[in-house]
Amino acid sequence: MVFMGDRATLLETGRFAQHRGYRPDNAMNAAFGGTTAENNETTDTPEKPETPEIIKATETAETAGCAATVESTEFTENTGSAGADGATETSGSAESPESAESEARHRRAADAGDTASMSVLGALLLRRGDLDGAEPYLRGATADGDRAAANNLGVLLHQRGYVDDAAGWWRIAAVAGSAAAAHALGRHYRERGDEPGAEYWLRQSAEQGHALGAYALADLLEHRSDVGAERWLRAAAEQGHREAAYRLARMLDRNTADDPHDAFGRPGLSPGAGARPGAPGRSAVRKDDGPVAGPATGRAGEAEQWYRQAAARGHRRAALHLGAILEQRGEPKEAGRWYLISAKAGEARAACALGFLLRDAGDEESAAVWWLRAAQDGDGNAANALGALHAARGEQQTAERWYRAAMDAGDVNGAYNLGLLCAAQDRTPQAEQWYRRAAYAGHREAANALAVLLLQAGDASGAEPWFSKAAEAGSVDAAFNLGILYAGRDEDRTALVWYERAAAAGHTEAALQVGMALLHHGEEQEAERHLRCAAGGGSAEAAFRLAGVLDSRQPPPGPPALGEPMPEKTECEEWYERAAEQGHRRAQVRVGMLAAARGDVDSAARWYREAAESGSRNGAFNLGLLLAREGSEREAALWWSRAANDGHGRAALRLALLAARRGELTEGQRWCARAVELGPAEVAERAARLREALHQELTA
Repeated sequence: MVFMGDRATLLETGRFAQHRGYRPDNAMNAAFGGTTAENNETTDTPEKPETPEIIKATETAETAGCAATVESTEFTENTGSAGADGATETSGSAESPESAESEARHRRAADAGDTASMSVLGALLLRRGDLDGAEPYLRGATADGDRAAANNLGVLLHQRGYVDDAAGWWRIAAVAGSAAAAHALGRHYRERGDEPGAEYWLRQSAEQGHALGAYALADLLEHRSDVGAERWLRAAAEQGHREAAYRLARMLDRNTADDPHDAFGRPGLSPGAGARPGAPGRSAVRKDDGPVAGPATGRAGEAEQWYRQAAARGHRRAALHLGAILEQRGEPKEAGRWYLISAKAGEARAACALGFLLRDAGDEESAAVWWLRAAQDGDGNAANALGALHAARGEQQTAERWYRAAMDAGDVNGAYNLGLLCAAQDRTPQAEQWYRRAAYAGHREAANALAVLLLQAGDASGAEPWFSKAAEAGSVDAAFNLGILYAGRDEDRTALVWYERAAAAGHTEAALQVGMALLHHGEEQEAERHLRCAAGGGSAEAAFRLAGVLDSRQPPPGPPALGEPMPEKTECEEWYERAAEQGHRRAQVRVGMLAAARGDVDSAARWYREAAESGSRNGAFNLGLLLAREGSEREAALWWSRAANDGHGRAALRLALLAARRGELTEGQRWCARAVELGPAEVAERAARLREALHQELTA
């Protein structure tokens, strides 16, 4: 197969698969004012559990707090204030004189039969955990019709384990209009599996403006994939519920990923999409829910706002996602600040991401500190990063230990990296073992690496299925390697199919092979498109061939007229130069020829010399011509000798003519014989006539 595969070789797979994630805490605060991410989240669990809500009793009504994460009711009291999520914060173990005096006043009034004071005192004692002391006061207030006391009595009974009795009191309070009780009752029904009953009471609570009720209702609806979940998550988030804000952001983010008109700048969602396999990098924040890069527009921008609100209220996963969004937008300092906040709150993925930010900033030591913290918390991503760090330092045993730790943490990249490590040490059987383990677990680049290993061992039939499996799973390198495999069997059509698939995914060498195949079939316009892609991707051969296509469309330039300015470079010459600068010898010769045609002798000589010194016989011959015209025949002869010895017939003829002119007839005959041998035909004919003339001169 001449037109494709002539420069294609099996892709090397010695690249490490890692993920990305900065500096010890004090230095980080200085660097970021306060945190990169790629986490593979599958579920979002609440950050802390909830308990039934004890509501504050007053003379007129009750107040409802907003619980931290899931669905429950929380107590808001005189001695504390509701936190970001409605979780009550107390002032400490020692009560102030004012609160003690207030309690004493309520106790006197309660003992005197005041309903409101009984409710308040019961709530206070319940809050302290004095269930025995609270119960009589709450029952007394409940008997007088206080709905806050009825709710709190339900909480008390729930804590004692009398769940059905608690539900009875919550029903009484809910019917009387208590949103907190309706929320607690709805949760009770959901725990019992009665979703219709749960939805009824949670909706009652949510429609009264209770944040926890709205959140719990949203959770129930989202569990059923009901579109109404977003409305109630929004209602809870707008009241300051941080978990609702986080989950609303996640929902908006997922919807953005599904909306091509709103996902501005969003990277590919498949694992590793668009990235070099095995190269150090970050995974997405979530496989199906990556952050948006670029301007905050539409629902993507709204998601960022809710992440920011939840993060500002202390939600560590929201801080992680916010950091990822900012990093992809190109704001590493701000991203680092949020990663740091999240990492300090115990989020291992943020610590890992922070390490990658530091590594990118050139601070590997601090990066290792954060990776170590994340790896010790079970983050396989960070363990892979540590493995790669030690491998780069030549600490192979330590690297292997961290790769094993990554594998133990469930990160299949650990097995792949172990394979790469063993392959680099020529431990082929062990490399094959680890590649197989990762490949069987679905790692597409491991499957490709395994196929390369088998092919190098001469097992082409064993390699092909793994190449196919990797390619079908999305490995661009495997698709390219399949093209090479089929090209080697002269199955050009099948090879071209795989080259085209790899080229469509941005593979430079595959685009070159497709371009060459199309040129062979005369499809110049389509070939040009692929050659431009490959040349733009850095392929010197593609740049040279693209220049050749463009060159064939323009007439040869004539010599510049005396006094005319030197003509500007054409596009084809620019592509020749790009290839020449990458060391492409034929391009260097062609650039030299174009420069000589323009009259730029210095540039021509420079490019001819570069090509000749790299082993180009045409470059050596042309350099000799240029030097001879400048009067440097001795140096010209040296370059012609090099070209002739490499098989250049015209150079041999030039040396024969030079020897004849100097009277070195025997030397001339020797070079004539060499020129006849090398050709081409017209050179051989001239050399034969010259040899005959020299022979006659010698025998005269």
